[in-house]
Amino acid sequence: MAEAGGAARSLMLVLHDVAPETWPDYQPFVQAIDALGGVPMTWLVVPDFHHRNALTRSPTFCRLLERRLAMGDELALHGYYHADDGPAPRGPREYFMRRIYTHEGEFHGLGQAAALQRLQAGLAMFEQQGWPVAGFVAPAWLMSEGTRQALRQLPLRYTSTPQHLYRLPDFAAFQAPGLVWSAGSAWRRGLSHMVSNWQCQRWRDANTLRLGLHPVDMRHASSRTYWLETLQGLLAQGREPLTKSAWLARQAAH
Repeated sequence: MAEAGGAARSLMLVLHDVAPETWPDYQPFVQAIDALGGVPMTWLVVPDFHHRNALTRSPTFCRLLERRLAMGDELALHGYYHADDGPAPRGPREYFMRRIYTHEGEFHGLGQAAALQRLQAGLAMFEQQGWPVAGFVAPAWLMSEGTRQALRQLPLRYTSTPQHLYRLPDFAAFQAPGLVWSAGSAWRRGLSHMVSNWQCQRWRDANTLRLGLHPVDMRHASSRTYWLETLQGLLAQGREPLTKSAWLARQAAH
C-alpha cells in the first residue's frame, strides 16, 4: 500500500449523490462553503438518480455544474442510477449488503460486462456535456470484482472506498480516511456525531482527511452544523482543501 506523500496536510470535501433533486438540500451549505472562500469541492454526480433525475433533462442544473467546474471544483461519476437494480442477491451476505445495509449498492452485484456498459454510459454522458472526469465512486462504495475489472479498461484515474483512494488502472492504494454520517434518524445522528469526533481524534495526524457529505445530512441542523464546524476547524489547523484529483496528482509526484 502506498503512503500519502508530501509534508502539507490536506482535506477533501466531497458531496455525494449530486442530482437535480438533491441540489435544494445542498444549496445553502454550498453557499456557506463559498462564503469561506478557496475551498474546492468534489461533486459525485449521478447521471440519472433513481431513474427519475436524468441530467440531460435538466439543462439549468448542468449549467450550474459547469460553473462549479469553472470555479475549480471537480465532478466525478457516482454510479449511473444510484439504485440497486442488478440480479437478485445470492446468499445471506449479499442479501445483507444489498437489502439491509443499503438498497443503493448499484455496482455490488454487477458482472464485468454489465458494469462496463453502465460505466461507459456514465462517461458518455460526461463527454456529451463536455465535462472532464477522472474518478468513479460506486454508490455506498460497493464494487463487485466485475466492476473492478471493468474499471481497469477505462480511462479513469481513480476510484475510492471509505478509507482509501485507488489509482487506476493498477488499483494502487493510498490511505485517505473519511468521515461519513448516517443521518436518517435522531439516534443515528447522535451516534454519527460521537463516532466522527472519535475518528477526528484518531486521524488528527493523518496526511489527509475526507469529509463525505450526503443530501440527508443537509436536512438536519445538527449534521449541517457538524460538517461546517468540522471543516472550519480543519482549515484552522492549516489543512489545505483539495479536490480528489488534485490530491491524487500530488501523490503521483512523490
